[in-house]
Amino acid sequence: MSEEQPRSVEVHIPSELGYEKIAMEAAAAAAKRMGFSPDRIADLKTAVAEACINSIEHGNKLDATTKVVVVLTVEPARLQVNVADEGLEPFPSEPVEPGHPPDNRGWGMFLIRQLMDEVEFSTESERGNQVRMVIYLDKQ
Repeated sequence: MSEEQPRSVEVHIPSELGYEKIAMEAAAAAAKRMGFSPDRIADLKTAVAEACINSIEHGNKLDATTKVVVVLTVEPARLQVNVADEGLEPFPSEPVEPGHPPDNRGWGMFLIRQLMDEVEFSTESERGNQVRMVIYLDKQ
């Protein structure tokens, strides 16, 4: 039996608050289809919403002419979610050590790290910011 090929879904949303719900529902639909538990799907939806809101507000600065691109990659044992904006300012450095809540900022990044199994924040010059999040099916 051959290994199943990854499947990808790409969602483009405008940089306006409220549209993050479309990305949340797309991620939830993929996770449900994969067999994730309701609790893990709720964690995923929260992390995707936070990443999209950060991209809309901080990356794209609420500029309606820009977009946020969300790519869901479904694999047999995991779901990877990439959220990219068009902002050129790099992510702020984390104000606290991983696992400890921030004092006054960085709550979204902290929350994403707590809810997902793998998280990577990056900024590419002239390409914007990206958050790569992975949630594993077997960590129910």
